Amino acid sequence: MTVTHDDITRARAAMPRAFRAAPRERVRRALIWVLLTGLTAYCLWSFEITPQRIWSGLGRLGSVMAFMFPPHVWTSWAEFAEILHGLGETLSMAFLGTLLGAVVAFPLSFLGAKNINRLTPLRMGVRRGYDMIRAFETLILALIFIRAFGLGPLAGILAIAVSEIGTFAKLFSEAIENTSEKPVQGVAASGGSRFHTIRYGVLPQVNPVILSVLLYNFESNVRSGTILGIVGAGGIGFLLSDRIAAYRWDEAWSIIFLIIAMVYIIDWLSAAIRARLIGTSEVPR
Repeated sequence: MTVTHDDITRARAAMPRAFRAAPRERVRRALIWVLLTGLTAYCLWSFEITPQRIWSGLGRLGSVMAFMFPPHVWTSWAEFAEILHGLGETLSMAFLGTLLGAVVAFPLSFLGAKNINRLTPLRMGVRRGYDMIRAFETLILALIFIRAFGLGPLAGILAIAVSEIGTFAKLFSEAIENTSEKPVQGVAASGGSRFHTIRYGVLPQVNPVILSVLLYNFESNVRSGTILGIVGAGGIGFLLSDRIAAYRWDEAWSIIFLIIAMVYIIDWLSAAIRARLIGTSEVPR
């Protein structure tokens, strides 16, 4: 006998209690809602989030947003050259940090791949090392390196590089683990050594993934480089922080627009490179 939806509806109307959740389940749901409601209320009270504060904040935000248009235009080449230098410094910082992180992470990724490194204790130890590195936020690393090496792009480069070592090593090792064994077996059957199996059996499969990861993280590091500049690691972020501190919001918004344009151009170029080298159907727009 087939039970239809109408049968279920009639049974639910005739015996509503039979379709209710069990008392224990209802109590559990009620406790969860009480807990979430209480936690939300405590956060609102503890952080002093009140309608009056939000309303006054929106008014001040509107005053800041009013400086957005018309955008500020630098009238002298010396002033604009300083902004261009900051943009170039941020771009260089992101590039060098990404490159240095990839160079160090690439050989480490093979130690964390189970199809390459058969020693489980060593492999797991290396993987925990990845996690430990990734536990440090780039901003925290920048503050540490600023303390060690002083203000400037060097601290930003090292912060990005160290942060990317953990990220790249993890992503590269996962890509290596997901490769097919057939090319590896083919190279080994033809008399290839262990090095040859990695060079001709594994790397051709993971190179597109590695390139895609590098390009994406480079885009992300350009944005991160802006934040690092605000805490003293140089670049356009330092100039942006200086303009905000001086309440020169018109210049600050123009700098933000230039950062957005730079990120957009990098994203477009990255998509073009992926489409050309990896052979994807992605069309930059």
